[in-house]
Parts: sequence; structure tokens; C-alpha cells
Amino acid sequence: MLSGPFIPRSWMGACDTFEEADWVLVGLPYDGTTSFRPGTRFGPEAIRNASWGLETYSPIQHAELSQVRYFDAGELEFPQGNRDEILAIIRQNAQQTLAAGKRWMGLGGEHLVTFPAIEAYIEKYPDLAVLHFDAHADLRDDYLGEKLSHATVLRRVTELIGPERLVQIGIRSGPKEEFEWMRQNGTLLEKPEDIARGLQRLQGRPVFLTIDLDVLDPSILCGTGTPEPGGMSFSTFMDWLLPFAGLNFVGADVVELSPHYDASGVSNVVAAKVVREVLLLGTPESRI
Repeated sequence: MLSGPFIPRSWMGACDTFEEADWVLVGLPYDGTTSFRPGTRFGPEAIRNASWGLETYSPIQHAELSQVRYFDAGELEFPQGNRDEILAIIRQNAQQTLAAGKRWMGLGGEHLVTFPAIEAYIEKYPDLAVLHFDAHADLRDDYLGEKLSHATVLRRVTELIGPERLVQIGIRSGPKEEFEWMRQNGTLLEKPEDIARGLQRLQGRPVFLTIDLDVLDPSILCGTGTPEPGGMSFSTFMDWLLPFAGLNFVGADVVELSPHYDASGVSNVVAAKVVREVLLLGTPESRI
């Protein structure tokens, strides 16, 4: 037997086994429909490695990761180039996690990976609602003739849950038609005063939280495929997220980190910190 100790490759503070966890973290290394700058397939591993540079305590939420039991399952293995099979693998993995009575958190990967997870969640939670943080609405009916794309993922999701169960925050880029759709259907929260309306939509329902990291300004996180100026600082992001802490979050994903566009590695650390804060949302202290 080799002598150690060895540094584990799982997320810092993670449980040793799937059985003892409440949350299960799953890496989704896929960027097959990326339309601008590819590389999100390398995101999950970068987030995992960066997590070891964080504290387990969040002074923002006055909570400690030891209060949350989570297991890092590693990355799913995907058949390169086979989009439909990759989506099926994600769906099956989420189904198995839910069947075991656990909450699933995907680490992306591009935003299309959210769709098969929502398909799995709808089977268990027919009244599922979605809270969506992003720079882009992702509401196009098709993109370059393709119905399944990172640019169409939330349109496909609304076909499953209806627009009345979708809340969107941070959107600042897209065609005029998408903004008209959001305002017509009341999905977009544009000012802090709108948060109460968002809570009204989501309260009393199981909620899936999906965070595209480009919701943050490129000055905070430049390691992403479609950076959009005019985004949130990390503090502003948390100011928008924390009012929703008391909701019944049954699943989540954090997507669209492309680590090699940020040679400093700061984007990886920011992404890992977002994951930490999401894991802590269910703790009693986070509702203070």
C-alpha cells in the first residue's frame, strides 16, 4: 500500500459516501452547443480544485459547510460529440439521485445541461418552479436552426413548467423579442423592488435554482464563454440571491465557467464561492 496522506480530489468538506449526503455534486463537462467561446467542459474540475482555497465558513450567510451534507460524485463521462446521449446520461443521473431521496447539483458545463435535469425533476415534482440567474434569457425558440442549445434552454424549460413558474434575474443581453416575451409573461425581475413579486411566484413550490456565472460582471468573472459588460458584483449577486433563501430548493446547477479565459484563476475561485453559497442556502442562518 502506498504511504500518504493524499490530497482528495473531491470538493472540500464533502462527505465520504453518497449514502450519507443530502446534496450530490455532479460535474457536467459539456460544451457541445457553445456558440462563441468554448471551454466549459473544463469548468467542473476547475471549480473543484478552486474550492480548496475557500473557507468552509460563509460570513455572508453566517453559516458553515459542516451544517450541510454533500457528496462530490465527480464528473460524468460523456460520449464525445453525441449530444442526445449526453443529455440522456444527465437525465438518468438526476433521476437516480432523486430516487435516492437526495438533491442534485450540476456543475457545468454549458447551460443546455440544465434541460435534462429539469426533465428528471418534473417527474418527481410536477409543480416545479425555476429561479434563473443569467446575463442572457436563453429563451430563443431556436438558435441557428437548432432547438436544443444553450441559447434555447430556458424556452425548452418553460415548455415543461410554463412561464408562470419561471423567475429570471440579471438578464441584460438578447434580442428584443426575448425581452418582450419576459415582460409579457412577467418572468423578469429588473429592480430590487421586484423581488417580492418573484417570491410570490416561487413560494410554496419546489424550486430548481440555475445560475449562469455570466450573470456576474466580466470584471468579477471573465472566465466564461459569453461575457457581458454591465453585470453584477459578487456582493450585488448575493443581495439578489439571499431574499430567496427560505424557499424549498430541491436542486440546482452552476454553469458556464470556462476557466482558461482567466489565466489568474480568479474566476474559478468566484465560481467555487457561488457553489458554497448555494449549498448554504438551506441552512437556518442563511435566512437571517
